[in-house]
Amino acid sequence: MARIALLRYSSNGIIPCFISFFANSHSAPAIAIRSYSSPHSNIENVKCLDDALTLFRQMVRTQPLPSVFSFSKLLKTMVNMKHYSSVVSLFRQMLKSSIPIDGFILNIAINSYCLMHRSDCGFSMLAIYLKSGIPFDVITFSTLLRGLFAENKIKDAVNLFKKLVRENICEPDEVTYLIVMNGLSKMGHTQKTFDLLRVMEQGSTKPNTYIYNIVIDALCKDRMIDDAISLFEEMKQKGIPPDVIAYSSLIDGLCKFGLWEKVRTLFFEMVNLNIYPDVRTFNILIDGLCKEGKVEDAVEVMRHMNGKGVEPNVVTYNVIIDGYCLRGQMDRARSLFDSMIDKSIKPDIISYSTLINGYCKKKKLDEAMHLFYEISQNGLKPDIVTYNTILQGLFEVGRTDFAQRFFADMLSTGLGPDLCTNRILLRGYFQNGLIEKAMMLFHELERKREYTHIEFYSVVIDGLCKTGQLDRAHAIFEKLSLIGLFPDVITYNIIINGFCLEGMLDEAKDMLRKMEENGCSPDNATYNIIVQGLLKFSKVTEMTTFLKEMNERGFSFDASTVELLIDVIAKHPSLLDMIPQFHSGNKK
Repeated sequence: MARIALLRYSSNGIIPCFISFFANSHSAPAIAIRSYSSPHSNIENVKCLDDALTLFRQMVRTQPLPSVFSFSKLLKTMVNMKHYSSVVSLFRQMLKSSIPIDGFILNIAINSYCLMHRSDCGFSMLAIYLKSGIPFDVITFSTLLRGLFAENKIKDAVNLFKKLVRENICEPDEVTYLIVMNGLSKMGHTQKTFDLLRVMEQGSTKPNTYIYNIVIDALCKDRMIDDAISLFEEMKQKGIPPDVIAYSSLIDGLCKFGLWEKVRTLFFEMVNLNIYPDVRTFNILIDGLCKEGKVEDAVEVMRHMNGKGVEPNVVTYNVIIDGYCLRGQMDRARSLFDSMIDKSIKPDIISYSTLINGYCKKKKLDEAMHLFYEISQNGLKPDIVTYNTILQGLFEVGRTDFAQRFFADMLSTGLGPDLCTNRILLRGYFQNGLIEKAMMLFHELERKREYTHIEFYSVVIDGLCKTGQLDRAHAIFEKLSLIGLFPDVITYNIIINGFCLEGMLDEAKDMLRKMEENGCSPDNATYNIIVQGLLKFSKVTEMTTFLKEMNERGFSFDASTVELLIDVIAKHPSLLDMIPQFHSGNKK
């Protein structure tokens, strides 16, 4: 007799709950299932939920009952239509009515729970397997693993996978490994993904092209491009043929490092192997070129796509439009946007948001607003990113009244502000002298405890410092530790800059020391802020210590510091002897 461990899911994770039952030492006995056929099961005619429910009611009244296969086919059709809760409801009715079930139907029910992000209910289904004498299979646990990853329950998923292997509950297949490795890689666990590849290589289930693709892509996204290339070559040596996905991932990684010669080599290698780039590959290449400012080259690649019969899609156009916007070439960006429409490629919300952002950066708010109103006319809905972009643009040109009305319009659509929205509002109020309005918003959000992120407080401290409210800024800074927040280097730089703006240079230097004592290392900006403060208030002799420290740490002057230095050196030529890094041009 064998004692089988049932894996039960609870709020504390996956825990072993041992349920004893008599079973054959090889496998649990399958329940005897009567098999019927039903000529009335016109599942192919099911087009909507009502059709499915009507057919189910007919099937349960049919004598003899339709086959288990017919029921499973109907439930599967409903899953494909995304009526997950209805699938679970019908499954429960089948259990109550003692309609025969099999492992396939159980897997459909578990999958429905997981697609509803209720993997806990999926795990509860394992008891039915045991009660019915239906053996677990690899599909069951692969489905549960996918559900856990979808709910971001990484630790539970890893524990379940280890338990399956360690206790020999079932042999993971390629799909199981694919789910686990894909889940780990998407959450940034690159090393664990790579380690699992090595484990898989030692087992009976060997990695295939899809598995290698996941690991190569994870390495590239983690900027481990040399490791990715090494694994790519290893894959080829083992006789596992790379496909367009592997090449696209590597091209993406190489583009991010600006290694264009290697990109070219890889591109021609895949073409020579009759692996022709698809639209995703071209989009990766175009995106890389645009981010490097090589927009003309990107346009040339798009022309090449057309010549090779690969149709550019909305992503292709969005990337190049963004490239033009980054360079401030709004006429070209708009022309490309219009040409996309002329070619019957419908712009998406990213297309509009990108172009709107470009206009806002150029302070062309009328053009941005005109485009904004076009969005709803073309059957799209502005998202929070679009609203945030316009709001920021309005504040930057001082149109605060219109910005507040625009924000009210946003709320009326049902869209709630996110951290970025409130950051824009706070900065906008401070920049336009609406200090008390900014503080009212700050205190309101603080009372609601909606934002307990250091970035949120940094915006407020910065706004107060720049509007001459140093005492209030310092008070908020000092209470951060009391509410469980710890200043980062940006927050420290803001308060140090606040002291320097007021000529309180001793306090600025004290804050620098306090910063280091609290385990927050100063950066290049920190030292430039203090040096600029010393220069502005003609504390030339006090600069010696800081110049020496800057040199020792490998920091360098930024453009603003150099500009101030030139003015001060004109008055104090002897200062040149105190700034060795100014001569050497040290950079970090």
